[in-house]
Amino acid sequence: MDAYDYESLAGRVVLVTGGGSGLGAAICDTLARDGAHVAVVDINEASSHAVADEIGRGGGKAQAFTMDVGNEQAVIDSLENVVSRFGRLDAIINNAGVDVTIGIREMRTEDWHRVMATNLTGPFLLAKHGLAHLAPGGHIVNIASTAARRAWPNASAYHASKWGLMGLTHALHAELRGTGVKVSAVIAGGMRTPFLLDRFPDIDVELLQDPHNVARAVKFVLTQPPQTVIPEVMVLPMKETSWP
Repeated sequence: MDAYDYESLAGRVVLVTGGGSGLGAAICDTLARDGAHVAVVDINEASSHAVADEIGRGGGKAQAFTMDVGNEQAVIDSLENVVSRFGRLDAIINNAGVDVTIGIREMRTEDWHRVMATNLTGPFLLAKHGLAHLAPGGHIVNIASTAARRAWPNASAYHASKWGLMGLTHALHAELRGTGVKVSAVIAGGMRTPFLLDRFPDIDVELLQDPHNVARAVKFVLTQPPQTVIPEVMVLPMKETSWP
């Protein structure tokens, strides 16, 4: 971390999963505007390239990578490809997420496993194998949700994965802080992203926040002084209804 000013992301290499749309794209854009070199990682190849190309047209530095976060060998290979491309890795943003909105009686076992693979196993794999590339001062940021703080019907897999992600985050914070690697959770309230809007077209957008607002919180977490870590931060829209 001595090679650059901690208050700026200039020169830092940041990998963002789910970077091809929604909050992930907003995070990539926000960090690139502050000078980070962004690895835009998404299971959708076209989406990751579109975001990386847009950042490049704006004068930022980004490279697209295609990866399924639940595939261990793909995670290993992608991490090596990112380091080969950029020469280093300073932060991992575990943002990729999926949901299956259905009651437990109707939920298929394979849907449960798919949600867990993306939302919980993915961050585990990125952390486990990312540590081979993160130097002291490196940072892992897990994007959680108010679904990790309360529950509503027909979202058992999503709630379980996000509560589990918070447990993983705090466990890794305790385990890795002695090595100089920071681990943080950003708990995001409802956002105007396809994740919500595509599934709930009648939702009141006035109750939601711009994903760039949450991306600013990610940047804030990443730019703390070396002797400080933020284990978790919650970012809510002013009219949030999923948290008191």
